[in-house]
Amino acid sequence: MNQDREILRQLAGRVAGIASSDRMKKLEGEWKRHNALQGERPMICVSPEGCWREILREEDLQCQDPLLRGFEYNLRQKLFWAEEIRDDTPISANFGVPYIIHSTFYLDGPDDNQERVSDTGSFHYTKLIDDLSEGLEKLKFRQLTYDKAASEAGFAAAQEAFGDLLNVRYRGGHWWTMGITAEVIRLIGMEDLMIDMYDDPENLHRLMAWFRDEHMNLITQCEKLGILTLNNEDDIIASGGIGYTDELGAPDGKVTLQDLWGFAESQETVGISPQMFGEFIFPYQLPLLEKFGINCYGCCEPVEMRWKWISQIPRLRRLSVSPWSNKEEMAELLGKNYIFSRKPNPSYVCMGFAEDEIRKDLTETAQLADQTCMEVILKDTHTVENHPERLHRWVEMARRIF
Repeated sequence: MNQDREILRQLAGRVAGIASSDRMKKLEGEWKRHNALQGERPMICVSPEGCWREILREEDLQCQDPLLRGFEYNLRQKLFWAEEIRDDTPISANFGVPYIIHSTFYLDGPDDNQERVSDTGSFHYTKLIDDLSEGLEKLKFRQLTYDKAASEAGFAAAQEAFGDLLNVRYRGGHWWTMGITAEVIRLIGMEDLMIDMYDDPENLHRLMAWFRDEHMNLITQCEKLGILTLNNEDDIIASGGIGYTDELGAPDGKVTLQDLWGFAESQETVGISPQMFGEFIFPYQLPLLEKFGINCYGCCEPVEMRWKWISQIPRLRRLSVSPWSNKEEMAELLGKNYIFSRKPNPSYVCMGFAEDEIRKDLTETAQLADQTCMEVILKDTHTVENHPERLHRWVEMARRIF
């Protein structure tokens, strides 16, 4: 344990040094102005996501205790961002420890119905409901249990190891999206979701309404349990972007949904018409997003055809402009009234390093920078073929072009 502690202290000391640098202080201010739609330049970020396993391998970690090994992984991620990727991802002196929460499932029985062929490839769900009219009667709202003892033990371990070097605090979310559709597909499958829009619209509306209410119950539970934490600082939010803002916060220490960035998407339904989105999807997302202080929308799906509905979201601030979006149309729709969160095509970095295609993609995007409040975020990088240096090469190219 003493050896683990020394390893963590060395890493935490390096993080603290980086966090106190003039560059990180400057980045904090830039992100705040950017999120307030007053940025001076496009912000450039990389989210290694799936390729972290190629960057930080199990054999590279040194701590033996499983909990401290997790802390080590977190600290090494921060260092890799700052020292190797060198993008606009800010590194602060904060160290987040999550609340430990246990949850029931929608149905009795096992909840692991995902089938994969590899840890990086596609997957599908084994349907848990075949008949909507019967299946709806079996559904149960998820119930959360706050494991206070485990939460406090994790916090105390981090505090004891490096609390004099970093600001240890509870931080972390209990969901990623209020989009609903991923959870629906988990139960009935993608094919049934789309077919039921024609064959069984009444029961599909009932299912969507149930999931709206279920998600509302979930976020209300989090609020009542006191396990919400802010996401208004160096937090990665939505489908990309950093949370720094002075517009959100909880001065009295009691965090509510109105103090948080909110987010929804429906990338799985990219194949349905805008009208179907407006009928079956958006009406069930909107009441959830109304609960949050500032909202983001979209991930991998093009959202320009859905703008008629999405633009109704209150306090909407950040829109994802995916590789499959018409970026010129999105620039016209968003202008400088929203954050234009551009996601370049990751395949140019994941499978080889297609320099000509990367340059073309970034150059075309840069032509829209003056008319938008832009951020450029390389994500969905599920592999870099064990060449993590590609990530910094992409950043260098982006900086030259922007």
